[in-house]
Amino acid sequence: MSTPLLSISDLSILLPDGADRRHAVAEVAMKLHAGETVCIVGESGSGKSLTARAIMGLLPAPHVRVGSGVIDFGGEDLTKVDYERLRNIRGSEISMIFQEPMTALNPVMTIGDQIDEIFRFHVSMPPEERQKRALGLLEDVNLPDPPRIMAAYPHELSGGQRQRSMIAMALALGPKILIADEPTTALDVTTQAQILQLIKDMQRRLGTGVLFITHDFGVVADIADRVIVMQEGLIVESGKSTQVLNKPKHKYTKSLIAAIPRLKPRKARKRSKEVVVETSALHKSFGGGRSFFGFGKNAHAIDAVSDVNIELRKGETLGVVGESGSGKSTLARCIIRLIDSDTGMVKLNGVDITSLKRNEMRQHRKFIQMVFQDPFASLNPRSKVGDIISQGPMLQGIEKTKAHQRARELLDVVGLDSKAFDRFPHEFSGGQRQRIGIARALALDPDILVADEPVSALDVSIQAQILGLLDQIRKEMDLSMLFITHDLRVAAQVCDFVAVMQKGHVVEVGATNKLFTQPQHEYTKSLLEAVPGKDWHFA
Repeated sequence: MSTPLLSISDLSILLPDGADRRHAVAEVAMKLHAGETVCIVGESGSGKSLTARAIMGLLPAPHVRVGSGVIDFGGEDLTKVDYERLRNIRGSEISMIFQEPMTALNPVMTIGDQIDEIFRFHVSMPPEERQKRALGLLEDVNLPDPPRIMAAYPHELSGGQRQRSMIAMALALGPKILIADEPTTALDVTTQAQILQLIKDMQRRLGTGVLFITHDFGVVADIADRVIVMQEGLIVESGKSTQVLNKPKHKYTKSLIAAIPRLKPRKARKRSKEVVVETSALHKSFGGGRSFFGFGKNAHAIDAVSDVNIELRKGETLGVVGESGSGKSTLARCIIRLIDSDTGMVKLNGVDITSLKRNEMRQHRKFIQMVFQDPFASLNPRSKVGDIISQGPMLQGIEKTKAHQRARELLDVVGLDSKAFDRFPHEFSGGQRQRIGIARALALDPDILVADEPVSALDVSIQAQILGLLDQIRKEMDLSMLFITHDLRVAAQVCDFVAVMQKGHVVEVGATNKLFTQPQHEYTKSLLEAVPGKDWHFA
């Protein structure tokens, strides 16, 4: 065996005094060779990301720091090198794709300037060549209209577009090691497949070693040479991917694999005749106006939702799937009237809500509520959980004591301790925050839930719990659900019917079982073909 690119031995990472355990990571050992892909899997809090950040020298010291161990990179111990050396290594020799692009990208710099900064710091290259290379990178990650993306700020892009921009930056200098921390979480299956192929091509061309952190076992099945399973800071199992995925030894590994949603659709429920949500010729576009203060050329209008006709019936779950930028989230926000559509109609329990004034809409708001993709961004960090859940009912005229009592009941419904009532959102894990978001949505006893990628950022075991919780709530409260997702495995297990969106249009609608087994539209076929690990039969 050749000398490894990276060798970690006996790595321990200390947590602050008062934490629930002494070590975030304890006695971790692993190797990464040129051209190899090692996948690290495990639940939130298992130490995956902190291990990666330790390699990059990005631990939040002094509170979280390396306690002991060696991280050997080309004969250098990265736990001992100074800041300047680490700065030179980052991006050029070891590069990292972060899980959350909105926090990793500089909000006051355009995407083009951020890519250009990488070239300016690490290589000598004329401006024209830097711009050409930057445009090429954006094309490689399949971003539409690269010149427009170059000139855009992070907040002007969708989540998937931000993630692809960050991937382009990480690949800019062809690093020896690429650390990818949940890089495809926010991406649809076709873009995900393109990104994974791009990484494979770079490996073949440059011999790059890839350390890939993910909770998606389909991705693991497709790309991993070796798999490392972490639990509470410890490596509990490791080995070749075929061995770990097909013949897992540790009970924790077995439980993770058991929680993976299967691609085979569940049995369909009997369909009600009562329509609770209906859209007719719904249209929403963005752009087309003039620049700030009215100067400059007219911007190009983008049709985010175009002539969409769908219906959601009582007690059923309608899934909306498609690529990033296909209009899924915009459709959901138009239906709930977080944004107003340009033309068309949305009927809620037979009432056209698009024509209602804001004060008239309030009385209908209680019938339809939303669970957002990012529970941390959608919860007020300065409000306690009890107040967050109670706010909606109180705005609807419910007195404070009754609203608080209902909030406590809902915390129990979503599986949280009553002590959560007086705590703040930052004191909870991602899965727990999503439960709080669900409790808030249920506080007004809605007829309809709109769930926008509610489990995309969660690991498989927590994902299974949240999906089980949503299904239980749907049955007990006779809810109808509009479920936005890019994960076709999740759609197969959750949805009765599925609408497929492409470039703002609904190109196919059908019962989940029929659509998955007999897709009619070429785009639907391409989505199903791109599902990671579709041919892998998990243990």
